[in-house]
Amino acid sequence: MGRTFEGSFTQQEPIPEAGIKAAVEVMRSGRLHRYNTVKGEVAQTVLLEQEFAASVGAKYCLAVASGGYAMATALRAIGVKPGDRVLTNAFTLAPVPGSIAAVGAVPVFVGVTDALVLDLDDLAAKADQADVLMLSHMRGHLCDMERLMEICDANNIAVIEDCAHTMGAAWRGKPSGTWGIVGCYSCQTYKHMNAGEGGLLVTDDAEVAARAIMYSGSYMLYETHLAGPPKETFANIRYETPNISGRMDNLRAAILRPQLADLATQCGRWNERYFALEQALRGTPGLKVIERPAEESIVGSSIQFLLKDWRADAVTGFVSRCAARGVELKWFGAAEPVGFTSRYDSWRYVDAPPMPESDRVLAGIIDMRVPLTFSLEDCALIGEIIREEASAVFQAGVT
Repeated sequence: MGRTFEGSFTQQEPIPEAGIKAAVEVMRSGRLHRYNTVKGEVAQTVLLEQEFAASVGAKYCLAVASGGYAMATALRAIGVKPGDRVLTNAFTLAPVPGSIAAVGAVPVFVGVTDALVLDLDDLAAKADQADVLMLSHMRGHLCDMERLMEICDANNIAVIEDCAHTMGAAWRGKPSGTWGIVGCYSCQTYKHMNAGEGGLLVTDDAEVAARAIMYSGSYMLYETHLAGPPKETFANIRYETPNISGRMDNLRAAILRPQLADLATQCGRWNERYFALEQALRGTPGLKVIERPAEESIVGSSIQFLLKDWRADAVTGFVSRCAARGVELKWFGAAEPVGFTSRYDSWRYVDAPPMPESDRVLAGIIDMRVPLTFSLEDCALIGEIIREEASAVFQAGVT
């Protein structure tokens, strides 16, 4: 056995000192609830919403308890009802179809390509099956957003973007989350801003924003939402929209604001690590690097590659060999869900027909976190380990 990696794949960087200081000030004030302010005070949550809206160029922003809550709220706010069908990615994480099921709607899965993005041909073929697409930019991969919007606009399909893995990313310079009617982001520990849990929702649609604010539990305090629509928008919506509380608190917002101010720098650091790993993996026998299109501005907080058409035992053997040398890889092709990895056929609350072409892709997807606690030297060593172990298994026979 060659060298081993001794670092952690789950260790995040500490919260910035400015965030710690702001959080302590909130705790000392005792006013953690976003609506508990004194005269002349603007809540940390309100400031975060204004700053995030400005950062992506959206009119309105709402800070909520989680990315999953943001997605379910977006579905409700655009009028999705129980029994409605909603298109979504076959390759995604459980909270995405979970948000659809949470409102009583039915997920309709759309295939995945070798580039790990939504299969737009399959989307076009299924466009008559639903009026809404919950688009997951899974693991940070953006599809051709111009073609996607052409398909959706031509078929009157409303697009909600799950940007849990693409905060800070863009397609042709237009930020993820601003292509569809609503963009949803996560601030969970492993995302691009870390509040432990938390989410953000953006939209340019005043009525959608007003409904989302009411759903989030604003009572009749919606006028304090300075990143929300004019009060006239709430004239009828405030009576028609139930309270499904899921607000973000001022403590989390205080932690997040300095991270938002530094997001571009952090994205650059992730990309340094991502491209160092990508370069180390190129040319490995049996291993396919995912080519990123020039139109995509990525945030490389994780990296994926394909072991296309490898036998299941060869994949598990490779993953185990890497683990023995300290490299933690996740496989999305396993028959049973493990940890956060699962497949569309894992979610048995959905009656999903088989998708052979997508199954072939899913069977080869290997995923790895790229925390900023890794150095470039760490990335070189990790790439060396993956390359050596993939080559050894491939030479022994994988098909």
